[in-house]
Amino acid sequence: MRPPATPRRVAPLGDPAVRRPAAPPAAPPSDPPADPPAAARRDVVAEPDVAAREAPSPAPEPPASASPGASGSALVVPGREWRPVRPAVVSDAADRFAERAAVRRHLLRRRVVLAVVAVLAAGALGWLLLLSPVLALDAAQVRVEGQGTVVDAAAVAAVVAPHDGTPLPRLDTVALRRAVLDVPGVRAAEVAREWPHGLLVTVVSREPVAAVPQTGGGVALLDVEGVQVGRSDTAPEGLPVVSVPLEDPGARALTAVLTVLQQLPPELAAQVETASADSQDAVRFGLRDGVTVEWGSADQTALKIRVLQTLRTAAPSATATHYDVSAPELPITRS
Repeated sequence: MRPPATPRRVAPLGDPAVRRPAAPPAAPPSDPPADPPAAARRDVVAEPDVAAREAPSPAPEPPASASPGASGSALVVPGREWRPVRPAVVSDAADRFAERAAVRRHLLRRRVVLAVVAVLAAGALGWLLLLSPVLALDAAQVRVEGQGTVVDAAAVAAVVAPHDGTPLPRLDTVALRRAVLDVPGVRAAEVAREWPHGLLVTVVSREPVAAVPQTGGGVALLDVEGVQVGRSDTAPEGLPVVSVPLEDPGARALTAVLTVLQQLPPELAAQVETASADSQDAVRFGLRDGVTVEWGSADQTALKIRVLQTLRTAAPSATATHYDVSAPELPITRS
């Protein structure tokens, strides 16, 4: 058995105390190379100290070519076994990345499904409301209210009839209202849908409040705005006959009479038999019991009504046949 080799101490480079011996002269090419002396074959060795002799020799490192391969199999190096170890941090990061990717794919699929469902639902709702007969107008379910004694309900229904079968959401109620206003005798109108197939037309008729004699005979029936709503040979029962100048510019006298008639309470308006005005400030009434009333202008109508009612119920003036309330603060009565 060979004795263990004694560790050599190699002098550091640049130490002046130890120098490498000069290389031996090169032998001629024809001669075989001679063995260099033992001193030239190795570095200058100094006597190892005690610390170097007692220090344990380091474990051999695996060569660079012995790194773990991609397959992850264990590599065996003489004197030591090496196994690849995958860091736990890298494995957790990869798992989290895969989980997030899966969540994103799930959310994307969910959004696509919701968008498709919303589009289909909107299309179905649009078809149901705008194209299908589910909410179509039925002409038999059209109601007309407020026609009074002047408006012909059949004429209003004839305006709505061309829209029979039109879905109610597509029905233009504004245009339909304008068409109803063209019906003779209609003063105002409102059109409302009555689901699922009906329609309610509410009209305000131009009820006559006065009968104005015409030069050719007969009387014209006027509403509170002075619009002629009809014609008759004689004044209807309960309708006052109004006499105003035909040459009145702007019909101011007629407007004053109609304004006062509109503001009278029903019990007093029912007693008016005739009304006349020479101007807008000289309105007169003839009551059915033979009493005449000088009303004056259309101003202070509410006060004049209270004064007239008080005078007709008070004992001293109850038997008067003429009342002048044109100045309501100073009324005049005559028997």
